[in-house]
Amino acid sequence: MSKIQDLIDELCPDGIVYKPIEKVAKIKNGRDYKHLNSGRYPVYGSGGVMTHVDYFIYDKVSVLIPRKGSLGNVYYQKDPFWVVDTIFYTQIDESQIIPKYFYHVLIKAKLAEYNQAGGVPSLTQKVLNKIKIPVPPLEVQKEIVRILDRFTLLEAELEARRKQYAHYRDSLLFSDKIKYNYLNLSEVGVISTGKTPSKLESSAWSEGINFVTPSDIRNGQKYISSSERTVDKEWVFNKNWKVVKDNSILVTCIGADMGKAVIPTQESVFNQQINSIEVSDNVDIEYLYYWLVSRREYMLRLGRKNGSTMPILNKTNFSKIVVNLPELWLQRKISKQISVFDALVNDISSGLPAEIAARRKQYEYYRDQLLTFKELESASA
Repeated sequence: MSKIQDLIDELCPDGIVYKPIEKVAKIKNGRDYKHLNSGRYPVYGSGGVMTHVDYFIYDKVSVLIPRKGSLGNVYYQKDPFWVVDTIFYTQIDESQIIPKYFYHVLIKAKLAEYNQAGGVPSLTQKVLNKIKIPVPPLEVQKEIVRILDRFTLLEAELEARRKQYAHYRDSLLFSDKIKYNYLNLSEVGVISTGKTPSKLESSAWSEGINFVTPSDIRNGQKYISSSERTVDKEWVFNKNWKVVKDNSILVTCIGADMGKAVIPTQESVFNQQINSIEVSDNVDIEYLYYWLVSRREYMLRLGRKNGSTMPILNKTNFSKIVVNLPELWLQRKISKQISVFDALVNDISSGLPAEIAARRKQYEYYRDQLLTFKELESASA
């Protein structure tokens, strides 16, 4: 911190120049990728990596900014990539701004607050281009990046652990040494698709039972006990809606977040973007949960085959997914083995996730301190 202040006192004692984004970077639109083949280049949407293709849209370091959806999800990408039309990429003038510094500044900018839509959150190039950001001398930027990157190293470790976990999990779920029964999902439980109360039915929204939507489900979350909104229990009963609890699994079946799975621990209903499986007695629910999580990429590929812009997996196609099931005692043994490692990498109350949460708080504190400057009053953008 003291070194940064020394650099500021030496290089810009009267304040820091603030410039609109358009002066330091060009914002470019993404494009559809469906004409491309599978490959090694990541395809980004506003929710993160969707798939991998055989060609890239840009091969220089860039900061990716969501155009629609999760506006707070800013990504730093140093390797070649492709982006769809729900996210922008940037061509950065590195003579003025270090890409990683640009990334940290945009996170601090809280871009979701610039939302231009009443429905799905949206940003426009026009709005983004005019957002003013601090552009100190490169020496200052470099030192800020060095300090802030210390706080993100643990997240890289977490990602490495998650890859190890996924490999371990899949080696247990898909083994050449196990004899499986192969069944459609419709044969291992009762499948239902959710609904949303009409806007005209205001009486539906009150304290009652959970109303689960995809945004309530965090990646890696195993159980869900509460949701952002609730619906009146009597209203649900009168409508004869499907209510699930701890014998069911909820699976998101639309969009880039398709394939998130969670087990409800309280009575819940769910919207039309989610299918539920009320698991049969001869199936271990945790085994099926881990199996579904492991097949997320497969479900995304199925969802894209319908030819629409938004991946979607309807109840019919979801029901036909084939699951490999060993005997019940072995399902339980496998799920217990997986759960130990799962807790280490996904349980927010312990292990790496708890340490990550503490480190993120530190990062946010120091980021806000380091990226708050006195503006140079006479500066011209």
